[in-house]
Amino acid sequence: MQEKYSINEILNAINDLQDIKKEKIVDKITVNKTIPKKKSDIPTNTLKLIEEAEKKIRSKLQSE
Repeated sequence: MQEKYSINEILNAINDLQDIKKEKIVDKITVNKTIPKKKSDIPTNTLKLIEEAEKKIRSKLQSE
């Protein structure tokens, strides 16, 4: 059984699959992210590293 599809139908299907993939990745990130109850649960040097990384990411996003 062979069906014929237009180029637009194929491209739309690919876009739909990519959107589904992105949604799954976001869901995984949200599920895997654990939020500590207190800041004291995280060592201070680790907090500093996280803050520095966040600053770098923000500056890169703003420059784009």
